[in-house]
Amino acid sequence: MQNRRLLALPLVAGAAALVLTGCATSSSGSGSGSDDGTVRVVASTNVYGSIAKTVGGDDVEVTSILDDPSQDPHSFESSARTQLAVSRADLLIENGGGYDDFMTTLAKASGTKADTIDVVELSGLDAGGDAEFNEHVFYDYPTMVKLVADVEQRLTKLDSAQADTFERNAKALTSKLDDLESQTAAAKEEVDGQKVSYTEPVPGYLFDAMGLDNVTPEAFSEAIEEGDDVPPAALNDTLRLFSEKQVKLLAYNEQTSSPETEQVKQAADQAGIPVVGVTETLPKGEDYVSWQQANIDAIQGALTK
Repeated sequence: MQNRRLLALPLVAGAAALVLTGCATSSSGSGSGSDDGTVRVVASTNVYGSIAKTVGGDDVEVTSILDDPSQDPHSFESSARTQLAVSRADLLIENGGGYDDFMTTLAKASGTKADTIDVVELSGLDAGGDAEFNEHVFYDYPTMVKLVADVEQRLTKLDSAQADTFERNAKALTSKLDDLESQTAAAKEEVDGQKVSYTEPVPGYLFDAMGLDNVTPEAFSEAIEEGDDVPPAALNDTLRLFSEKQVKLLAYNEQTSSPETEQVKQAADQAGIPVVGVTETLPKGEDYVSWQQANIDAIQGALTK
């Protein structure tokens, strides 16, 4: 079966990448930004692009490789345009943890010397090298606070003249992230221990912060995430969560679907159990903070109505 995680995303190979490697203007990645004075950041998704743009403001050009909310992130294919963007970057931001290995492939093909922020590595959450590690660290607000600080530091190194702007923007964003964290802590007092389920572990860190007990059979969510066939026993156990009303909520990844996830969603609807849509990239018109605020509100609202 095709692996549905981003780590196995196909890339456009060969000639286009090689031609671009030869003709694109490469950035130095240290001290002065690109040759034209513009600091260029390339992020694997618009989640990280939003963070970089908020910190950098108008002084930084940000390209997000995955930025279409209607696109299945797992079916991404690189293009000459994305290869060119990476080759010209001063700073790359990737999720890491096997989530977006296409960034490593693109960077190697382009020959870029840009520094790379690996957010999983930055988070420290996978210190033990856990094979079952949840790589969706963009739902973990303490990690995002670390990312903001790192982005500010890297941008300041690339364009020291704008250091005050980067510092001011980073401080304002960090304050908003701290507020999100405070909201989840307050929500935990109200919903702590409630049993919930998800089709994939996308909102896992947010569930943890709110004290929620995910009881989804691991064999189900792992098979969905990997694009494998769901074992019949795991599917039956998952469906039973809803038919027997063992859970208060289903978090449904809106950007990937399969017959099994649709079956689970239907079971939740039939049982009258709230279904909350979650995504791996920003919906159109949202920034990181507004996106996560909507997630908090939706989950808390579904559990307390």
